[in-house]
Amino acid sequence: MLLTGLRGVGKTVLLNEIKRMADGDGYRTISIEAHEGKALGPLIAPYLRSLLYDLDRIAGTGDKVKRGLAVLRSFIGALKLTVGDVSIGLDIDPERGSADSGDLEIDLPNLFVAIGEAAQDRNSAVAIFIDEIQYFSKKELGALIMAMHKIQQLQLPLVLLGAGLPILPGLAGESKSYAERLFNFPNIGALSQADAAKALREPAQEAGVVFENAALDEVFLLTKGYPYFLQEWGYVAWNLATTSPITLQVVRGAKKAVIPRLDENFFRVRFDRLTPSEKNFLRAIAELGPGAHRTGDIAEILKVKVTSLGPVRAKLINKGMIYSPAHGDMDFTVPLFDDFMIRAIPEFKR
Repeated sequence: MLLTGLRGVGKTVLLNEIKRMADGDGYRTISIEAHEGKALGPLIAPYLRSLLYDLDRIAGTGDKVKRGLAVLRSFIGALKLTVGDVSIGLDIDPERGSADSGDLEIDLPNLFVAIGEAAQDRNSAVAIFIDEIQYFSKKELGALIMAMHKIQQLQLPLVLLGAGLPILPGLAGESKSYAERLFNFPNIGALSQADAAKALREPAQEAGVVFENAALDEVFLLTKGYPYFLQEWGYVAWNLATTSPITLQVVRGAKKAVIPRLDENFFRVRFDRLTPSEKNFLRAIAELGPGAHRTGDIAEILKVKVTSLGPVRAKLINKGMIYSPAHGDMDFTVPLFDDFMIRAIPEFKR
C-alpha cells in the first residue's frame, strides 16, 4: 500500500499508526524516511541489518536468518557502503552470487526474498514503512516494486507500506507498468466539513468546552479541511478563548496569530529552499489563483516560451513543490501555498 496526498494531510501520521498496529500484531517493523540526495541502498541497509538481528533473537532451528545476513553482507559489499569513513559491515561471510551484482533491480529483490524467507522460518512477518517515497529515483522505485512483486509471487510474509505526494502513482507506473496491480494507492485528502468539525469538537468536549457552530464553519472556510491547518486554528483559538463556548469572534481574532505561525512553521521552510527562478515560477502559479493551471498560462504570465520552463518545472517537481494532476497542468503539493506566495512576494515582477 502506498498512501498519496498533499503536504499536511496526515500521511505520516497514518503511516505511524499503521506501524503501531503492526507492532502490536507481532510484525517485525522498520521505518524509513526517504529524502533528496540519499540513495535507497545506503538508506535501507542499516535498518535491514537491525531487522535481521531482531529475527535472529526469535527462537528457531532453521538457518534462514543466517543466510539473510550473508545475503545482506553481499548487498552491502556490492554497494561499497560507507557512512563517512566507517563501513557499515557485518561480521559474516557474504553469500557469493546473491544480491552482489551491483544492479539494484537484481539485488534488492534477492535481498527481500532472503529476508522474507528468514521471517517465514521464524514464524514471523516483516513490515517495511517508507515515508516520502517519491524522492527515490526511477530505478530505485523500480527495484522496490520488483522486490515486492517477487515477494508476492513467493507468498512470503513481508509487506511494504509507503507514503508520498500525488505524483507517486504516476512515478510507480512509469517505473514498472504492473505497479498499479501490485499496490493500492489510497488518496489521503482534506476532511469533509462534518469531519473537520468533529476533529475540533470532540477533543474540546472531553475537556468540557464547546465550539459554536458558526466558529466551526469559519475554521473550515479558512482551512479548507486540511488537517494541519485545522490543528493550528484549533490550537490558537483554544488558547485565545477565555470561556466556553469558543465563538466566531475568537476564531476571527485568531487569524493574527495563526497566519504567522503557518508561514514560519509550514510554508517558509519550503520557500527558503527555492532559487529565485523557482520562486518566480511558483509566484506565477499563485497569480493565476487557486487550483491547477496549464503550463501555457504560467508561461504567458511570465512572458516566456513554454519550452523555456522545462528545467525549472522539473526541479520543482523533484523538490516536491508542484505536481501534475493532469497532462499539461501544474498545481502546488502544499495546500494554500498560493496564498502564502502572494504574502511572501506581494509585488509580482513579470
